[in-house]
Amino acid sequence: MRRMWKGREISLGVRTTEAAGAAIGLLVPFGVIAALVLGKSGELRELDNDVTDALHVYAVGHPGWVEAMDWWSLVFHPNTWRLAALVLAIWLARRNEVVLAWWVAATMAAGGALGGVLKLLFGRHRPDLLDPVARATGFSFPSGHALNAALGAAVFLLVLLPRVRGRGGRLALCAAGVLLPVMTAYSRVALGVHWTSDVVAGLLLGVAVPAVTVAVFQGRRVRERAIG
Repeated sequence: MRRMWKGREISLGVRTTEAAGAAIGLLVPFGVIAALVLGKSGELRELDNDVTDALHVYAVGHPGWVEAMDWWSLVFHPNTWRLAALVLAIWLARRNEVVLAWWVAATMAAGGALGGVLKLLFGRHRPDLLDPVARATGFSFPSGHALNAALGAAVFLLVLLPRVRGRGGRLALCAAGVLLPVMTAYSRVALGVHWTSDVVAGLLLGVAVPAVTVAVFQGRRVRERAIG
């Protein structure tokens, strides 16, 4: 872990502040959406219905598109991100970056658990379409696919971006880190198994969780250095 943090001790406090600020900035809109869902907002329901109906009409007439969205949703299932994060954590541990490996594991576990708990607390039902092109079980808010895709992408970006040399490589990594979660979120709405507000909330929460855990881990390191 020393090699990972070498030359970065001075900026730890700033990074902690930035992470905390990012967490707040992401949790506020998530909280707004959550409040609208709990309050059964008519405006939100109308928006969700309009998007779902429009995408469903397209899906019914384009079975090939449905198959593509179904495959995308399967490939980028939450368990795919969890397995990838496990491999990343093991790789970091083998490089003696144990604290960072623990951060990866803790962040993925916290995000997954939080998503499951929130689904039970909100108890929101999925879209009920007359001629569904796909089916999914369980409650819908927030979207587990969107949450874990954003969560996993954020974790990989935070770990790998400082290690990538060259502007092209960094841009490609950032593009993948944005496009994969967004496309995964879209696939869930396109398949008619989630409302738009489900996936937007999932994306926000998926990025907020790493921001919170970064602030916690970084803050702990700052305190350790102050004491030591």
